[in-house]
Amino acid sequence: MAMAVDNAFNGVAVSNYSTSTNNSDDDFHDLFDSIMSIDALPYSPQVVEVDGGTNCNSPSNPAEDREEEEEEFKSLRLYHLLMAVADAMFGDNKSRELAQVILIRLNELVSTSHGTNLERLTAYYAQAFQDLLDCAAVSGGVPNKPHHLHRDDHSPTDVLAAFQLLQDMSPYVKFGHFTANQAILEAVADDRRVHIVDYNIMEGIQWASLMQAFVSRKDSPPAPHLRITVISRGPSSRRWIGTVQETGRRLVAFAASIGQPFSFHQCKLDSDESFRPSGLKLVRGEALVVNCVLHLPHFSNSSPESIASFLAGAKTLNPRLVTLVEEEIEHGPTIDGDYKVQFLDSLERYSAIYDSLEAGIPMKNRARGLVEKVFLGPRISATLRRIGQPQRAATAAEENCLWGERLEKMGLKAAAISFANHCQARLLVDLFNDGYRVEELGSNKLVLGWKSKRLLSVSIWASSSSSSSSSSSDSE
Repeated sequence: MAMAVDNAFNGVAVSNYSTSTNNSDDDFHDLFDSIMSIDALPYSPQVVEVDGGTNCNSPSNPAEDREEEEEEFKSLRLYHLLMAVADAMFGDNKSRELAQVILIRLNELVSTSHGTNLERLTAYYAQAFQDLLDCAAVSGGVPNKPHHLHRDDHSPTDVLAAFQLLQDMSPYVKFGHFTANQAILEAVADDRRVHIVDYNIMEGIQWASLMQAFVSRKDSPPAPHLRITVISRGPSSRRWIGTVQETGRRLVAFAASIGQPFSFHQCKLDSDESFRPSGLKLVRGEALVVNCVLHLPHFSNSSPESIASFLAGAKTLNPRLVTLVEEEIEHGPTIDGDYKVQFLDSLERYSAIYDSLEAGIPMKNRARGLVEKVFLGPRISATLRRIGQPQRAATAAEENCLWGERLEKMGLKAAAISFANHCQARLLVDLFNDGYRVEELGSNKLVLGWKSKRLLSVSIWASSSSSSSSSSSDSE
């Protein structure tokens, strides 16, 4: 692949963590191997669609026709019930009592464990709406965190398993990681030290694949020392901090096992989730790269204000490169925070994700259920919380703006996506169902889509200054 360009390394430098391995490190190796083995994916079904409906040469089957009509009627019914509960929760004439009645009916019709894509999706929406009602009953308003759908409720084992399943059944994970990594490799090809500031490290798989690409390079200058600083959010959440530390241990062990010079650090956000650039430890001569992933499965409770604070602060550090992975929002800013536009967009987006997953693993497969439970359920819940926070209605229009557009307004310039990177993205997508597509927007942005729906994008940015390194001290 294009990402695996050439080079070799000398020595291993590890700070902060031991390089001893354990069973979790073996699991990390297995997960990494699965992610990199894109030429031997376990799921690659081919789905052939015929425009215009059923084949005219096939005889009509009255029983099948009736079944299709019943499914269409049920789908339309579920859609109207969802819109009704959204109106009762977010509309001008709010009624929690009416919302509760509708949700009782929805729960009689759908389940998260079985049914069509729309039925399962509806069940997760109903669960998320119920969570909002339960929280409102306790606090008299909508709190910032739900009770039972928060990502941290899932064990690390389930999260890793779901992550691996998701990357096997869809290019959703790899597209963002590989495209961003290829841009980083090209930008730091001649550097001896590379420092990546990562806003959302999660399981750390992105950096395992980058390390492997570094050590696989041949006939190139000596390999750089890679340093990763993770931006730790949720300072009151010990479990989240613990997850970051475990990710660091796995990455250190993995780096040592393949001979990658590496060190790992954390930089905690302030109590108000704002980012202070002075909190970073910078080293003279390092090529500074900023990485920000804001899409599934990188679910978090980060507020738009926190993301904006990080990006604005990162810009002041004059990074060599900024890689940004985000969900694509195809409608313009809403007027007065109109919940209908936001809610319909979320329905369309998650419906496309469900359909794309169906092409990788059938809905009756238990693996699909784990992915939906760990990643999609919490994300739907977070989406409804954002829509339902009246204090944020005034800034809804601004929040619907893509983050890449904000980077441009901050003064960063577009960094062109290379031909090799573009080819790599198309090669990756071609290994999955033919419903996926790659679209190039401008010179610095690649978009992954499912049929006509844009799902997520990767954009590459650089500082306006020609300076390629940052400094605040001479050594670590």
